[in-house]
Amino acid sequence: MFPRPIKRVVIKIGSSVIATYAMKPRTAHLRSLAGQVAAIQRNGVQVVLVSSGAIVFGMGALGQKKRPAALASLQALAAIGQTVLMEKYAYFFKQNKTKCAQVLLTWDDFNNRTRYNNARHTFQAILRRKVVPVVNENDTIATDEIKFGDNDKLSALVACLVGADLLLILSDVEGLYHFKDGKGELFEEIREITGDIERVAGPTTKKQVSRGGMATKLEAIKIATHAQIPCIIAHGEIDNVLLRVLQGERIGTLFVEREGRRLARKHWISCGAQLKGVLTVDDGAKAALLRGGHSLLLPGIIGWQGQFNTDEVVAIHDTQGHEIARGLTNYSTTDLGKIEDKQGKLEVIHCDNLVLGERSTAP
Repeated sequence: MFPRPIKRVVIKIGSSVIATYAMKPRTAHLRSLAGQVAAIQRNGVQVVLVSSGAIVFGMGALGQKKRPAALASLQALAAIGQTVLMEKYAYFFKQNKTKCAQVLLTWDDFNNRTRYNNARHTFQAILRRKVVPVVNENDTIATDEIKFGDNDKLSALVACLVGADLLLILSDVEGLYHFKDGKGELFEEIREITGDIERVAGPTTKKQVSRGGMATKLEAIKIATHAQIPCIIAHGEIDNVLLRVLQGERIGTLFVEREGRRLARKHWISCGAQLKGVLTVDDGAKAALLRGGHSLLLPGIIGWQGQFNTDEVVAIHDTQGHEIARGLTNYSTTDLGKIEDKQGKLEVIHCDNLVLGERSTAP
């Protein structure tokens, strides 16, 4: 089923898999998951968990039924619930004679290339010691500007960061369904996420326990599959789901990785770094970029949005507002505003630091 042996897997666990509607831990499920992870480890596979649940468990600890909207309240709940979450994981992993480590991340850990590499080295050191990293967003300090928005995207970025061979997303659904005439049919395998597939996904869920939906999962899967990492969405309550998937059993929906792995730096530009602004280019610059091998020069830029600094990632849009590429800019917004003479053909983004969009085609 998989194109290569699975030696490292990232498993994303949704809140609905490990939390009840009363916002309390689902002890039996946590015990089962920990046992399966330990068994996988004994078979020589390294495991990274990306686990939701901190805010939900914080709500349960305080007897709070409705998720607050205020950022400070969410951060307080995350601080309370993260302790509950890690206590449960540590207890059940210890029962299975293994250990876990808490890793909390924000966008800044991916957005800054130095921090990105430091995080990668930390994961490698943890995994070498046969310890399971349990990853969550650092909700306690994350502001709206540096939040991932959901752990689906975080799991995909972590899978890219650690060079996983598989991303397994455990949820409260069996996979991606296509509904026709009132009947649902499970997609067993998807080779490309097209517009039609995205329309099947529907909106983000509004549940109190889980925040993501199928649409956010597909966005995450596009990140991972573009890094040549296959993905599976499966129901977290299936008996021995982890063991059965890694043994090659067909469970859930398999998303096949795209061919041709991007260089690590270019994949970071395309998917790992947070966008800081937008450069709008004229038709001539667009045509040159889409032919490939060309840098973005100053004369082709007709406008920009946002506030960005040197060496930050920006999107490149055409005059219709369509994104055609992303790149690492050599100039800040302040620098661009000061440059009056465009005839010097200053190089705003070098071709080595530019990644074309997946659907871009030359006119």
